Amino acid sequence: MGLFTFRESRSTVELLHSRVALAAWRRRIAGSSLHFVPTMGALHAGHARLIERAALSMAGSLAPRVLVSVFVNPLQFGPHEDFERYPRDLEADAALAAAAGADALFAPSVGEMVPQGAEGLTRVQPPRALQQSLCGSSRPGHFDGVATVVCRLFALVRPDRAFFGEKDWQQLLILRRVVADLGLPVALRGVATVREADGLARSSRNRYLSAEQRRGAVALPRALQAAQAVHGRGEREAEPLLGGVRAALERAGLCVDYVQLVEAHTLKPLHRAQGLALLAAAVQCGPSRLIDHVFLMSRPPIVAIDGPAGAGKSTVTRALARQLGLVYLDTGAMYRALTWWVQRQGADPADPAAVASWLEGIDLRLEAGPDGEQRVWVNGHEVTAAIRSLEVTVAVSAVAAHACVREALTRQQQALGLRGGLVAEGRDIGTAVFPDAECKVFLTATVAERARRRARDLAERGFPVPSLAELEEQIAERDRLDSTREVAPLRQAEDASELVTDGMAIEAVIDALVALFRERVPEEAWPGLQPESA
Repeated sequence: MGLFTFRESRSTVELLHSRVALAAWRRRIAGSSLHFVPTMGALHAGHARLIERAALSMAGSLAPRVLVSVFVNPLQFGPHEDFERYPRDLEADAALAAAAGADALFAPSVGEMVPQGAEGLTRVQPPRALQQSLCGSSRPGHFDGVATVVCRLFALVRPDRAFFGEKDWQQLLILRRVVADLGLPVALRGVATVREADGLARSSRNRYLSAEQRRGAVALPRALQAAQAVHGRGEREAEPLLGGVRAALERAGLCVDYVQLVEAHTLKPLHRAQGLALLAAAVQCGPSRLIDHVFLMSRPPIVAIDGPAGAGKSTVTRALARQLGLVYLDTGAMYRALTWWVQRQGADPADPAAVASWLEGIDLRLEAGPDGEQRVWVNGHEVTAAIRSLEVTVAVSAVAAHACVREALTRQQQALGLRGGLVAEGRDIGTAVFPDAECKVFLTATVAERARRRARDLAERGFPVPSLAELEEQIAERDRLDSTREVAPLRQAEDASELVTDGMAIEAVIDALVALFRERVPEEAWPGLQPESA
């Protein structure tokens, strides 16, 4: 059984042309989850991918209803741009939306969307810092117009989720910021760019191109991909990366608007590619303005998941790693394994000298078993099950608090992370072990919730189960010890997102973690594993 299920295509969609019709349709689907795909029409395979993704439902949950909007937004076009001739074919758009799994299509007129006229409309102005580079610098007012109309659509549609293409990365980044700043109750999801067979990004404006212009347009993705390959061979300086792209575009006869290297989330110019960088370009090819980009990463991403004991980190981290195609690193198992070894030797877990003596020469290995689960070995002994005992659980905080232990195991964990590609969980992953992790999450739950989970886990493993009151007391004490120790105390990293999991099913927690990951690492940078059908 996969994590997601797919909806079959439909033969028709319900067409909604007015706000009144939209409101009536919205009332009819009350109680259903609503996923929204806002477009300007002239739909193509890229839009179909957005709709298909919107139609996905979590396994075991009801399928969401999917609404697509088609509105050619006059507020986002400049004085000499192509608003009047922008392609419009509502019949074809409705057919494509239906085939991709949409339930309804909202196609309002300008009068419906802006009844008081553009001059009388309340405007949304995203931060100027996100508009000073890329398309924002060459299309003044464009993103103000986008944000204003998208916010109006959100207010009318009231979706749970909205789906946007990563092709317009600056737009997606700006809309995420607007949603966060205004506290809008909608989650934004990005979907990787869909390309033609020769690499050209799908775009409604591609249809403007003549056959000759279409052949020349492919120089844009090829130039960017060539620069990505140069970066992969070790080039980090911006000048040669940008110069190579610009030269290739000019040789192809394309009129270059910009070629820029920016930090992927702030869009600030970079002199050197570091972290997650965006190499983007815009060109004029005949009548069409085309944009494209590649993401540059020096290593695969690292996800750091911290949080208190019993928050369910191990369970969801393993599942998250599988879904993202990353390696699961259970750092807590390393501390538990050392605690088990110390106890086996009869040493006092609270005595740092005694513990340090058993650190020397310890052979601690983490391996993936045939079932995909992590196996833990200490000096030739498999201790996967033994380290989950109540005896180890009670003593592990004392062992983990010793500076010698933190230093030794942190070095080992950082060595494992040099190549990236990890999902690691523990107490200090985002603060001490991998402070440069691309995605940091502080996963937590109330003490009462964690005590209930711990009781269930002990029972399933065949261990004695103390009373809930006793378990709550143990968990609260461990929280105190973990958060007050001198070396690497348990705390939320400043740039970590908090996720409180009380009342959430495992699938919902994983879905939330994937969403947080995708806010930091786009699909184009790290595709991961695609959802499987049930």
